Amino acid sequence: MKQDINNGNEFDKTPANHVPLSPISFLKRTAKIFPDKKAVIYEDISYTWSEVALRSQQLSAGLNKRGIKKGDTVSVVAANTPEMIELHFGVPLSGAVLNTINVRLDPETIAYILDHSDAKILIFDTVFFESVNKALIILDNPDLQVINIVDQSIKGNKQKIGQITYEDLLIEGNLELKDEWILPDDEWDTISLNYTSGTSGRPKGVLYHHRGAYLMTLGTAVDWQLPMHTKYLYTVPLFHCNGWGHVWTLTAKAGTIICCRNVTAENIYKAISEHHVTHLAGAPIVLGMILNADEKIKIKLTHPVEIMTAAAPPPAAVLDGIERLGFNVVQVYGLTETYGHTVMCVWQEEWNNKGLEERATLKSRQGVNMIITEDLEVFDRDKNQPVPNDGKSLGEIMIRGNIVMKGYFKNLRATDEVLSGGWFHTGDLAVRHPSGYVEIKDRLKDIIISGGENISSVDVENVMYRHPAVAFVAVVAKPDDKWGEVPCAFIELKQGMVSSEEELLNFGRDNLPGFKRPKKVLIGAIPKTATGKIQKFALRQKIINLRS
Repeated sequence: MKQDINNGNEFDKTPANHVPLSPISFLKRTAKIFPDKKAVIYEDISYTWSEVALRSQQLSAGLNKRGIKKGDTVSVVAANTPEMIELHFGVPLSGAVLNTINVRLDPETIAYILDHSDAKILIFDTVFFESVNKALIILDNPDLQVINIVDQSIKGNKQKIGQITYEDLLIEGNLELKDEWILPDDEWDTISLNYTSGTSGRPKGVLYHHRGAYLMTLGTAVDWQLPMHTKYLYTVPLFHCNGWGHVWTLTAKAGTIICCRNVTAENIYKAISEHHVTHLAGAPIVLGMILNADEKIKIKLTHPVEIMTAAAPPPAAVLDGIERLGFNVVQVYGLTETYGHTVMCVWQEEWNNKGLEERATLKSRQGVNMIITEDLEVFDRDKNQPVPNDGKSLGEIMIRGNIVMKGYFKNLRATDEVLSGGWFHTGDLAVRHPSGYVEIKDRLKDIIISGGENISSVDVENVMYRHPAVAFVAVVAKPDDKWGEVPCAFIELKQGMVSSEEELLNFGRDNLPGFKRPKKVLIGAIPKTATGKIQKFALRQKIINLRS
C-alpha cells in the first residue's frame, strides 16, 4: 500500500511518541539528575531538588486524600516562600488547578475570587490572617477546607483558621505516597487560574494550559540565555502570572531559587552579596529601589547581575542609572492573558557601540516577539491593518501563539471579544520603529486627547523622570474646559529630595512641546499594585474628587 507522507492518519499517537507537555515534568528530571543540588533558599531553610520533588509529591497525595480531584481549584494566599514553589508542582500533580491570589487584595475581592473560582481548598499564609478571615466570613462557605502556612521566621502571633497546617498536609500525603508522576491527559488541561488586577470592575479569571506553561518555561530559558544552575532571586510575586513562570524555568535549569518575602533594596543587595545572585526580575519599581537605595545599603557588584523588567515601560533615565551601577537590564512585555512576558527587547550586537544614554533609550522599547510568541503585530484600529514601521503611527498591539490564555473563566463573551479575528487584543497602544521593534505609548484608556491631539502619557512620564528629584511619575488626563483634557502629573520624590510644583512645571515647560506639558503637578506617594504597576484609576478618581 502506498503511504501518503503528508497525511499519516494511519499512525496513532502512543506513549512512545506523544507525551502531553507540562512544566511539572521538569521537576522529575531535575530531581533525578541533580538530587543534591540546592534548589530553594529562604531564611534558615534550604531544600535540595530531591527534597522539593518529595515535598511536592507529598502535597499532591495530601490534596488527593482530602478529596481533590482533576479540575478542582486549589486557591492560595501566600508570599514568596518555599511552600509557593512546591504548590506550583504539587497542585498540578494532584490534577487540580492552581489559583494564586494577590495578597494585597481587599477581603471582598478575595471572597469574590474564592467564590468565582469554585475553590475547594484554600491554603494561606497566617501573616495574611486578617484579610483572609474577613474574606471567609463574607464568603460563608462551610465546605471550603482551609490549610495554614505557618512561617517560623516571622515573629509575633500566628493566628490560624482551623487546625491543620501545610506541614500536616504533607505528613498526610506521605502516608499515601506513590512513586509516580502523573502528567495531564491533555496538554490543553488547565494548570492555573490567574485573576487580572481588576483595576476596573471585577477581576477576570484567566485560564492557563499545561502546554502554554511548558513552552513559556523553555522560551524564557532560551531568550534570556539562562545558564544551568542560575542563582535567581524571586522578587516577582509568585501570585502574579505564576511568577512569570520563572518557578518552572529555574527548575528546568536546575537553578537555585532564593525566596524573597519582602522586596526591599536592602534585601536585594543582601541576597546578591550572600547568595551570589545572578538573575532577578520585577517591575520598574524594583529598578527604582535598587537605583535610589541609601548609599549605605548599596554594594559594588563583583559579578554581573541580569535583571528582567516588565509591567510598565521603564524610563530611559532609570535604565541609564541602574546600568551605571553594573546591572544589565532586559525589557519584556506581556499581560496576565499571555502567561506574563511574550515580547522582549532582544539585544543587537551593534548597539554595544552606542553611548550609554542611547543604549538605555533602545532598551526602554518592548521589542519583538519572543521565540514562544508566534506573532506580534501593531494594528491601526481604524484601518484594521498593520501600522507602518515609522516610529510614529499609533496602533494596538496584537499577539497570537501558544502563550495566549485559553480564555476567561465563566466569561465566554469577554473571551470572544478579546480573541476576535484570530488575535489577542492587548488594549495597549504602540508604535513600530524602522528596526521592527515595538514601543508602547499607552493603554487605550490612558491616552490623553488634548485639543484633538493624542498625547502619550508614557512620553510625558519619560521626560519628567529626568528630573533628579523624581522617583516615580504617573501622568493622567485632567478635564479642561478649553482643551477637553490636559496632562496632569503625579510625582513621588526620591527619599530625602525636595522639589516644588513650580519647579517641576518649569522642568516640563523646558523639556516638552507646549501641548504635552503637564498643566498640573501633584507631589506625594503614588498608589501601586503588589506587582509595581501604578494605579492610574486611583489617580483619575483623585482628580475627580479635587474637582467636586
